[in-house]
Amino acid sequence: MDFFGSLLNPIVHLFQTGINVLYEFLSGAGFPNYGVAIILLTIIIKMALYPLTAKQIKSMKGLQELQPKMKKLQDQYKNNPQQLQQEMAKLYESAGVNPLAGCLPLLVQMPILMAIYYALRDMTYEGDPSFFWISSLSEADPLHILPIVSALTTYVVSMQTTPSEGGSQAKMMAYMMPLFIGWISWNFAAGLVLYWITMNFVQGLQQWWMFRDEKKNEDAKSAKKEQKMDKDSAKGKKKGK
Repeated sequence: MDFFGSLLNPIVHLFQTGINVLYEFLSGAGFPNYGVAIILLTIIIKMALYPLTAKQIKSMKGLQELQPKMKKLQDQYKNNPQQLQQEMAKLYESAGVNPLAGCLPLLVQMPILMAIYYALRDMTYEGDPSFFWISSLSEADPLHILPIVSALTTYVVSMQTTPSEGGSQAKMMAYMMPLFIGWISWNFAAGLVLYWITMNFVQGLQQWWMFRDEKKNEDAKSAKKEQKMDKDSAKGKKKGK
């Protein structure tokens, strides 16, 4: 275990114990499976971190939506840094966005996320470590199905928070990050990749829940816009007659 792993050793040990406890629980229920234990632990962790995750994601999405306006201000005041700072502050205030609001939740989550990484990377499975086609969750997926799924789920989660009018940089990251995740998970222990996939699924559901009202409002606005266009078109036809 490296320096960071040693530093987080108490949390790492706690997560490894949690996986073994869940495995014993599943054994008592007649379904001993470490893969399911990892999935259950991931769900528990993500649900516990939901309040922090919500703050971080909403702040991040708000900043992404402001990117086009921020770019205009940067071009407009590129020779006047002091004025640029003032205009940026006004923009954040009018939009109700705090650029630092997403930092604290992320800092709190990082030790936990790093600890679960080390816990699964260095996990010693006391029982049967197999999971469907994978003979051992401590080894890489021989069919590379999990790394592909990890890339796909990362893409879906990224696109949920990438605004349609976002800048080219945000869209590029939405494509590059899934490829990077798929690449690094290609030779990772299958248990670690299973954790990442489960985390993506849970986060995707959490983000859908967070933005469900926003999506309804957008659909309602689109419907009103279409109705107005239809009315204008009908009026135009009457005038033409």
